[in-house]
Amino acid sequence: MSQEHSYTIEEVAQLLKVSKLTIYDLVKKGDLPVFRVGRQMRVDRADLQLYIQKGKTGVTPASSPAPTTFTTKNNRIIISGQDLVLDLLGKYIEKKQSNKVLRSHEGSFNGVMALYNGECDIASLHLYDGDTGDYNTPYLKKIFVSHSYVLINLITRRAGFYVQKGNPLQIQSFDDFKTKPLKLMNREKGSGARTLLDEQLRIHQISPSSIEGYNEEEKSHIDVASAVAKGHADIAIGIEKISKLIEVDFIPLIKERYDIVLLKTPENEHLIEIVKEILNLADFQSDVAALGDYDVSQMGQIIYETL
Repeated sequence: MSQEHSYTIEEVAQLLKVSKLTIYDLVKKGDLPVFRVGRQMRVDRADLQLYIQKGKTGVTPASSPAPTTFTTKNNRIIISGQDLVLDLLGKYIEKKQSNKVLRSHEGSFNGVMALYNGECDIASLHLYDGDTGDYNTPYLKKIFVSHSYVLINLITRRAGFYVQKGNPLQIQSFDDFKTKPLKLMNREKGSGARTLLDEQLRIHQISPSSIEGYNEEEKSHIDVASAVAKGHADIAIGIEKISKLIEVDFIPLIKERYDIVLLKTPENEHLIEIVKEILNLADFQSDVAALGDYDVSQMGQIIYETL
């Protein structure tokens, strides 16, 4: 399907003179079909014209067959996050019920805000809080003040430094930023890796302005690891698994809890139960463990739940 005959969500919002949130709601309800190109959702021009025509007449034109899928409110589930385990979770959800699962590859904070704004159904996060040493819960308690939600563990994994093969600069800890002229490739604001870096810099009393490359950003673990592998940076922060895919060495720093959060609403009750059931399946846990570098011992554990 040619991108020349399709539109981004933002372009559709501009054409219809509504907010992007309205378009995401149409997608979520199944009123407006989408397809994905990489990380980007797009709307086929014919589908957009069909939606507009249907809105004018209240019926689907006889010359254009109506879409045969995604026509009910809950026929699409959007999962936000970048880890491969989320793709596996989506496949298991599709096996359990007829919903089509879409993936949105947002960082932790942007995914949580998408959930807050009704733009996704499941958000993954790994946001480190330097004051408590805890992951995720301190942030959600501040963001979802007026929302009811459940936070469930998905996996535990190791986060650390990506360095060049052989670690020629002998990088071992955050204190090396104080004594060595290291060039960093950073993650985007709101990502879990960026939050871990910023919190550790604060704890170690290191000014971000003293670090070369601090303002240079990439949007995935693979991108920052590749920058280190190519010699464009000396150091980056990411998860262990990616270091097995890219030619870099990995210096472990912390075991991070990677969780998912869902809003507790009457419409979501069934989805929450389905997700809980999947996370406690021996087959699912076995499939995740087989991917390597994931600890599934806490998978399915309720980390925090509001009344």
